[in-house]
Amino acid sequence: MPNPILPAWEYIPDGEPRVFGDRVYLYGSHDRAAQSDFCDYKLKVWSAPLDDLNNWVCHGHSFHTRDDRDHKSDTEGMTDRKLFAPDVIEKDGRYYLYAYIVGSKGVVGVSDKPEGPFKLLSQYKYDPEDAGDDGIYNDAGVLVDDDGRVYIYYGFTESNFNEIDPADMYTIKKGSYKRAVIDDSDNAPQEQRFFEASSPRKIGDTYYLIYSPCVGSRLAYATSDKPQGPFKYRGYIIDNGVDFPGGNDHGSVCNINGQWYIFYHRMTNNTIMSRRACVEKIEILPDGTIPTVEMTSLGFEDSLDPFKPYPADIACVLKGGCFITEKDIFTRSIVNITEGNVIGYKYFDFGEDFS
Repeated sequence: MPNPILPAWEYIPDGEPRVFGDRVYLYGSHDRAAQSDFCDYKLKVWSAPLDDLNNWVCHGHSFHTRDDRDHKSDTEGMTDRKLFAPDVIEKDGRYYLYAYIVGSKGVVGVSDKPEGPFKLLSQYKYDPEDAGDDGIYNDAGVLVDDDGRVYIYYGFTESNFNEIDPADMYTIKKGSYKRAVIDDSDNAPQEQRFFEASSPRKIGDTYYLIYSPCVGSRLAYATSDKPQGPFKYRGYIIDNGVDFPGGNDHGSVCNINGQWYIFYHRMTNNTIMSRRACVEKIEILPDGTIPTVEMTSLGFEDSLDPFKPYPADIACVLKGGCFITEKDIFTRSIVNITEGNVIGYKYFDFGEDFS
């Protein structure tokens, strides 16, 4: 499946990939075409079998803050507020959704299935001195460690950490608050300084925190030998603004069938609000570093077949003012093309036919 990896009509930014059983699930925010602000009042879940990454299916709406034609709001008392950047983890056979509701505390939902639907379990419970980010828990990412302890990383322009009580999955343990997990001071270089989009992973014995730095088109990463940090900046994995109309970025890494990937998003419709899910192969070296990768058209493919037709919107290079836009739910065209524009696709395999 080339980039973007989901059908043309779907806008899933802020992707958190998780492997549960024999499928990979993608949890994210929900954008719409030509909207004037970020995200939506609902969340959706997509998944694919591990042995067929070209076969993504939608599991429908998983959580709502607004009544719609088929669903009531899942958040009584917090209706008509947008949902940002969810994460989902599994603990003791149940699946927990952590989502930020604009203008409110974050919430925790629960389901017996990884695709949901998720029912509201609780808002976070904590003493004021035990929470950062004004208790909002912006863009929360959650890690269940090997010993069963549960950690949450979050914040907007400040990197925060807490431990969650695994007995209920929403109570913040007293005395667990820590800031800064990553340097968010004005003295830190822009490309390193924490901005938002915390996503923790444990790889071997090393704790990784993938995040959006103050160079917001990038996804950076930092590592630590302890879940509480401090995390040391190691570099950035991808930049969605290189030779392409860039915007914010949010995503994470995932191992699928022994291959590591970075899930991220990139922009369409001449706006930073209509974001679509993409993926690139990455490598994690023995020293724990992740070399920077470029944006490509490949997605899960090893190469593109030069003798097959492809839609225009798999372009990964757009220079000079041209952009991808939605014509209808099935069609994305490149428009505003003028002399000197560059439209690029990476990479085609022409084989060894030099005739």
